[in-house]
Amino acid sequence: GSCRHRCCPGRNNACWALGTRRAHCYCDSYCERTGDCCEDYHAACRRAAVGCVVGSWGPWSRCSSPCGVGSKARSRQVTIPPWHGGEPCPDLKQRRGCLGEHPTCGAAK
Repeated sequence: GSCRHRCCPGRNNACWALGTRRAHCYCDSYCERTGDCCEDYHAACRRAAVGCVVGSWGPWSRCSSPCGVGSKARSRQVTIPPWHGGEPCPDLKQRRGCLGEHPTCGAAK
């Protein structure tokens, strides 16, 4: 069976070809763990693997609470998605705690 134009990242049971002896062989990156890769998997898929590339982090948002405990968030975008079993994308969102200290907070007490 040939993986040409059929390579898939991760575990994908729909990513297969008919191998020798009319049995299914797989073209997903999980086939390396299970040992059921098509004969040309390494030549067709592993060389073409592209790892995920992400942009830089955007700015932190304002604190969700103007007075007291809240949270801030920031994100980044995928610039090149993973392809043919390349490295998956890292986290695209981050959140952290913050303390809102708007000038009107003291007057509200």
